[in-house]
Amino acid sequence: MSAPRKYRKLGDFYRYYTGQKRAPVLTLVVGGNHEASNHFWELYHGGWLAPNIYHMGNVGCVQVNGLRVLGLSGIFNAGDYKLGHFERLPYDGATLRSIYHVKMFDAFRASLLSPDLPIVVSHDWPQNIAHYGDLQTLLKSKPGLKADIDSGKLGSPPFMYLIKSHRPRWWFAAHHHVLFEATVPHDEVGTQTRFLALDKCIPKCHYLEVMEVDTPQPTTPSGTPTLAFDPEWLAITRALHPWFSSTMTQQELPSVADARALVAKELEWVENHIQKSSDGCIRVEDWQEFAPVAPGHDPDNETSSSNEQPPHYLNPQTTAFCKMLGIEDKVNT
Repeated sequence: MSAPRKYRKLGDFYRYYTGQKRAPVLTLVVGGNHEASNHFWELYHGGWLAPNIYHMGNVGCVQVNGLRVLGLSGIFNAGDYKLGHFERLPYDGATLRSIYHVKMFDAFRASLLSPDLPIVVSHDWPQNIAHYGDLQTLLKSKPGLKADIDSGKLGSPPFMYLIKSHRPRWWFAAHHHVLFEATVPHDEVGTQTRFLALDKCIPKCHYLEVMEVDTPQPTTPSGTPTLAFDPEWLAITRALHPWFSSTMTQQELPSVADARALVAKELEWVENHIQKSSDGCIRVEDWQEFAPVAPGHDPDNETSSSNEQPPHYLNPQTTAFCKMLGIEDKVNT
C-alpha cells in the first residue's frame, strides 16, 4: 500500500473479509491511491471484497435494480496514463504508485459506454471541476489545492471528458478530503451533472450524504437490491480484451468507430451466450461468489513483518468472470 508510514495501521476491514462482521447494505467500492493495490489487482474486472461489499474493478459498470452505475478507480498521472498494466508483485517504489494510476486503456473502454449513465463513482475528481462550484470556499478549506487548480492540473482529464460526453446525472468522488459540490451544465437544455465530493470518514467531517434515486426495477420483496452486470459493459470488455496489455507498452487502441462496431458485435454474443436469471438480469451472484483467498488477519499473531510483500493470490472471482466472457485471464498470468 502506498501511504506515509505513520498511516500504515490496520483498521477493521479484515473483520468483514473474515466474516466476523457483515456490511448491512450493498456497498459498491472503487479504489483510490491508499488501498491494498495487490488485492484490488486480483479483482481487476470487479468482484466481492467481502460479503455485500463489491469492488467495481479498475473500471466497471454494473446495474443496481436496473440503475446503471459506472465505477472508476485510481487517480490521474500524465506520465503513466499511456502505459499498459505492467505492474506485478513484488512492487518497487515506482510500481507501488503507478498501479493505481488511471490507464488510457481503461478510460477508453469507459468512453465506449452509451450515454445513459445516471451515476458515476470515482476516487479522483474530473479536471477543472473546481471551477463549477464555490471555488473560494473550497480554497479556504484547502488552500494547498490552489496551484493545481490555477494550472489545470487538479483532477483527471478523461473524467471530465466523460462528464461532457456522457452527461451523467450524478458524479460522486473523494480523494481531496473536503466537502465540495458543483454543477456542470450541458448544451442540451435542462441537463446538468451534479458533482459531490465528501470528506474523510472521521468525526466532525462531512463524509456522509443520503441521496434518493429512482430505479427502473423495484427492490426484491426481501429488501435486497439486485446487483447485475451491465450487458454493454460485458460486450466492451470482450471487444477490447485483445488490446489489454500486460507490458509497459500499451499497444495502439482501435479507432472509436472500429471499437463501437466490435462492441455491437460482442453485445450480440453476450445476449446469446450468457444465461440470465428469471428477471432478465445477469446477476453478479450467479457468476461470482466471495471466498477468502488470503489468510485473514489474526490479531493474536503479530509475527509477520510489515516490510514483507505478499504473494500473488489467484482470485476465483476473476477466473469465473473471464470464463463467463470466454476471455483469457490476463490478471493471473
